[in-house]
Amino acid sequence: MSWYRKLHWQIILGLILGLLWGLFSTQFGLNAFTNDFIRPFGTIFVNLLKLIAVPLVLASLIVGVANLNDITKLSRMGGRTIGIYLVTTVFAITIGLLSVNLVRPWTALPEETKQSLMLSYEDNLEGRTQSADAVADRSPLQPLVDIVPENLFEAASNNGAMLQVVFVAIIFGIGIIQIKNEKSAVLVNFFDAMNDVIIRIVDVIMLMAPYGVFALLASVIVDLAGDDLSQALNLLMALGWYMLAVILGLLLHVILVYSTLFKVFSSMPLKDFLRGIRPALLLGFSTSSSAATLPVTMERVQKNLGVEEEVASFVLPVGATINMDGTSLYQAVAAVFIAGAVGIELTIFQQITIVLTALLASIGAAGVPGAGIIMLVIVLKSIDVPVEGIALILGVDRILDMCRTAVNITGDAAVSVAVAHMEGKLGEAHYDD
Repeated sequence: MSWYRKLHWQIILGLILGLLWGLFSTQFGLNAFTNDFIRPFGTIFVNLLKLIAVPLVLASLIVGVANLNDITKLSRMGGRTIGIYLVTTVFAITIGLLSVNLVRPWTALPEETKQSLMLSYEDNLEGRTQSADAVADRSPLQPLVDIVPENLFEAASNNGAMLQVVFVAIIFGIGIIQIKNEKSAVLVNFFDAMNDVIIRIVDVIMLMAPYGVFALLASVIVDLAGDDLSQALNLLMALGWYMLAVILGLLLHVILVYSTLFKVFSSMPLKDFLRGIRPALLLGFSTSSSAATLPVTMERVQKNLGVEEEVASFVLPVGATINMDGTSLYQAVAAVFIAGAVGIELTIFQQITIVLTALLASIGAAGVPGAGIIMLVIVLKSIDVPVEGIALILGVDRILDMCRTAVNITGDAAVSVAVAHMEGKLGEAHYDD
């Protein structure tokens, strides 16, 4: 097979061409054309992925739970999944703190640039601060209450309510286990066939992936640069050290934490793991959405990494909702950077507070639109840093959102491999490009 026929190379080519077109569009006044005739294809591609996310989770998880034939296996797998997610998130936040304290990016931010950024983005904060207040004011058990939906169809119509869909699928699967085999077989066969159909639909949608990521990245460049590319370049240069601290932390987390996870819980090399989920990582990077990428992540984890369906269909939807390693790491870096930029030196106790608050916020803000910034508001309030400082980083947030989403997806897939190994549900890896 020629290299250019492989999906991940086609997606990479789409990303590169999207970047070049975005720059060309900005330079030659074609932003209106890009927004009117290119951006819609990116939106259609993301909508197609979101369209099948809920049916895929519902069908595959019902089949997986029904095939377990033992509720104790499900509770054991759930405990292991959530436990590993929490541990990796704590490591992510800690690595973020180490990275930002090492780089100290606030020392490179000119005072004039700081004032300009505060004025430019302060209007974007009001709604997000209100959303953060709503999350912070909830009772401690509200996230648990939110898992149980009032209406199945309302939950299924919202990709942000994926945990509710997971809950419904689990109790439906448990119900199937309780009835006679001849009756349950009809339902299991129906959802199994439905799952197979959806996987085939994923393959069809992925034919559009190179064009979709081209449109998405072109739109990102247009949004970032606007009509003045030099202004965007100045912004990137001013916040370059901050971006470096975030990206350095993300790379260290992937290399150190996930490779250690594989050594402890499986024999899979990190490079083989990353090779197996390349299309999902590239899509996560271009869409900045774990939920939109979920169908591709589930398909690649099962087909390429050998994770059996009953594990992947449980671990990945839960991870897409509550496991935010990349986002939590970003909270730590951003909080310390903003504090330093406004002249506040954080104590060790305050940085420990960041670890605890970011961990709780990653669960409490799950399913809330713009969860990354909302989580950051909660973290800043916990250490008495002015939330207005978020204006300093909003200009490059979209770029970093792409990076941290890719790490979030990596974390979900890594935990699925570890849990599958512990459950004896990890087969041989087959790298299907």
